[in-house]
Amino acid sequence: MFIGMFRALQRLIISNTMKVMDFITLKNKNKLVNDVTLYPLKINKDSSGVLVETLRSDWEGIYGPNREFAMQYYSITDSGVARDENVWHYHPRIQEDRFLVVQGSIVAAIVDNRKESNTYGMLNLFYMEADHNPYILLIPKKTLHGFLVVSKMPAILLNFPTNLYNPQEEGRISFSEAQIKLDGRELFSWDKVRKEFSNLYPRRI
Repeated sequence: MFIGMFRALQRLIISNTMKVMDFITLKNKNKLVNDVTLYPLKINKDSSGVLVETLRSDWEGIYGPNREFAMQYYSITDSGVARDENVWHYHPRIQEDRFLVVQGSIVAAIVDNRKESNTYGMLNLFYMEADHNPYILLIPKKTLHGFLVVSKMPAILLNFPTNLYNPQEEGRISFSEAQIKLDGRELFSWDKVRKEFSNLYPRRI
């Protein structure tokens, strides 16, 4: 009972923070970067615990030609920590990522870095929570991306990349070089996102 009340209060606090920045969720899907997909997951819960299917071969849009299973890994990241702090990740040729949070919550950022795309330059910020409206986030190839843990607890993130690890597919570009802006005005930084969630982990601010 008390855990449920705490979760509800936490979500209320989070909803109240989503006033300055526009965070995308399953219920708040504004204009998305081209080719980004949010695939909703079902939480099956009973007295013994929780079961969630995380990837199936019959999930169209998230699995299929060129999106078959290649590998899976997970990362554990502490509260308030970004991957990476001042550097964007991207996959320059073929790899797409499929992010899923199974503990805690994060904000994932995707920037369209493809000059041929009609959403070129667009920044999307996705709020992802393990135990409330979870989803897989498909990150298109060539787009810049990263994430920040915004829960008090460490976040566990699964990724099902569409290709085996290849160092040539691991691109990096610094924030100072990329010059990505929030709403075309201020330069993006993870510190700006932290301020939106400062009441959830005040010791990190």
